[in-house]
Amino acid sequence: MVITFAHRGGRAHAPENTLEAFRTGLALGASGLESDVWVAADGVPVLVHDARFRRGVRRVDVKASPAADLAAFAVPRLTDLYAEVGCDFDLSLDLKERDAIEPTIAAVRAHGDPTRTWLCGYSVTRLTEVRREHPDVRLVNSRPYDRVEGTLERHAARLAEAGIDAMNMRHTEWTAGLVALFHRFGVRAFAWDVQHVRELRTVLGFGVDAVYSDRVDRMVATVSEWRA
Repeated sequence: MVITFAHRGGRAHAPENTLEAFRTGLALGASGLESDVWVAADGVPVLVHDARFRRGVRRVDVKASPAADLAAFAVPRLTDLYAEVGCDFDLSLDLKERDAIEPTIAAVRAHGDPTRTWLCGYSVTRLTEVRREHPDVRLVNSRPYDRVEGTLERHAARLAEAGIDAMNMRHTEWTAGLVALFHRFGVRAFAWDVQHVRELRTVLGFGVDAVYSDRVDRMVATVSEWRA
């Protein structure tokens, strides 16, 4: 079954990475949510894309602000997400910094479902370290095609050897052959930034295991049509 991730909660429908967006993404039928994790000044994992952002004329530094202060700018804690919508969905979290790893996993274990949590990172070395310490979470290597060292076949083998569950690339980088290659090594294929029906149909035809989209309604309808 293809996982349908509402990117940043479904940013086409509500302000991104907010509780409103996460509620809306699930209400529109997404089977998964996607967000980004930083650690606030008090060590609490919060869901926001950038370490610094603007609200009106004010510039907010996530790492210099306690989670309670960030809440005033509609930046939720990871635990707020679980309190709001539960944990009966797949959750893809982009770990924006090394310091986010341990508090994020602690929150997932306490309130979520590790077996349906996909922790994404660029560094294979770092993901390998996480796998050694945390065998119960899912790990995803998010890396552009042209940033892979060596051949993609060798990269797929490396991910498999390290126990990394999935490879995430932009939808334009996937082909049916590459999906089959990663599947041969037992590594799932995730496609992000899939915004249009023709793009969704293309990657579904390739056999990808998950798609990420801002347009949750369009994504859910197209995947449902494909399954039928």
